[in-house]
Amino acid sequence: MSITESTARRYELQDPDVRLMLSVRDDNAAAFDELMVRYQDRLITVLDHLTGRRDLAEDLAQDVFLRVYRARKRYVPGAKFSTWLFTIANHVASNALRSRSRRPELNLDSRASGPMGANPLDQMALAASGMMPARQIDKAELREMVRSALANLNERQRMAVLLNKFEDMSYADIATTMELSQEAVKSLLMRARVNLREVLEPYLTEGSVPTDIKG
Repeated sequence: MSITESTARRYELQDPDVRLMLSVRDDNAAAFDELMVRYQDRLITVLDHLTGRRDLAEDLAQDVFLRVYRARKRYVPGAKFSTWLFTIANHVASNALRSRSRRPELNLDSRASGPMGANPLDQMALAASGMMPARQIDKAELREMVRSALANLNERQRMAVLLNKFEDMSYADIATTMELSQEAVKSLLMRARVNLREVLEPYLTEGSVPTDIKG
């Protein structure tokens, strides 16, 4: 579907990152550098938790930015810049995961956030599941359970959760990014929440560790 001039103008006025991308379209190298500064870490974080490998996430992030640059002359804003960027990232990550000859165990590394509190990944998974610990939890054990819970989500559920919790995307933006309907996104997030609760609830309330969860 073609993007109307009024739609493009609306996103140009509303989103400063769209304006930067329009400068990139005009071959402004500094604008491209600024977009990379703004989004590189966020992009790597999502790709890391999606693929389970930091090195792969860094390579895929470079691929995403390369595609952005190559597409600059065709760029017409039809969504927020972040939505457009993560749409490309979703395609790149999906292709990379499909191309694996076999599926190794995902290593969803939890990274400490320092002395101020829990790991952001732990908080994200707990928020997505709607669960809070009902007892004192060993942080190392909690990280292991979070890794297990997220690794057992299927690729689309995990991507929807990451975009919703890390990027704070609306259902509409996630739908655009993943090329799904809003109802499909709601369903994905609902099933992800059920699956996360299934693996986390017995552990958080009783300390028991389930062996598996449904896909």
